[in-house]
Amino acid sequence: MRQIIAMGGGGFSMESDNLALDRYVVKQTGKARPTVCFLPTASGDAETYCLRFYEAFASLDCRPSHLSLFHLPTADLESFVLEKDAIYVGGGNTRSMLVLWREWGLDAILRKAWHKGVVLAGLSAGAICWFEQGVTDSLPGQYTALPCLGFLRGSCCPHYDGEPERRPSYHRLLAEGKIAPGIALDNSAAAHFVDDKLSRVVCSRPHARAYMVEKAGGKTRERVLETHSL
Repeated sequence: MRQIIAMGGGGFSMESDNLALDRYVVKQTGKARPTVCFLPTASGDAETYCLRFYEAFASLDCRPSHLSLFHLPTADLESFVLEKDAIYVGGGNTRSMLVLWREWGLDAILRKAWHKGVVLAGLSAGAICWFEQGVTDSLPGQYTALPCLGFLRGSCCPHYDGEPERRPSYHRLLAEGKIAPGIALDNSAAAHFVDDKLSRVVCSRPHARAYMVEKAGGKTRERVLETHSL
């Protein structure tokens, strides 16, 4: 079973007192004390970000680790990744992250991991990276469409309720034909895909939602998705 859990925001990065989404990711492995590997590439492997990950996941029933492409733990990255039960990708600059992943061949390794049954998850950059396209602020002061890995069809926009320009930017890009229809995720909302299809939407705070966003009759249309509170 192939699984991807895309979070619009939240988790230990944004809700240190509410680890419901992180706990959900761990649970989907179906393992007792699974191995969960954090990829902080998008943040430039920020040390404080890694420390926050370890502090949070130490309280969950798992074995945390992280992968730095600046301080490699091994020359055999494929074996290192494929032995994990879950990969958790942090936020930051998606464009820079994808460039590094492709240079190191990590994009291909992650696809192998996905097909092998490793749970792929993440928020913000770690959410949009799995889709064909994502709405990104990788360029300062701009929201643009970014080609991503294409494991999942369509596009993704995170922080839909968290940043004032996210929603209008997604609508504009869609209207201009610069981005494909897709899913928008509020902070604290996560879309769980199983075998390429959306299985369910979950949230860690009551009013967080996800939306299917598409063009219909020349206009942008949003459809609120059923959401299960954790």
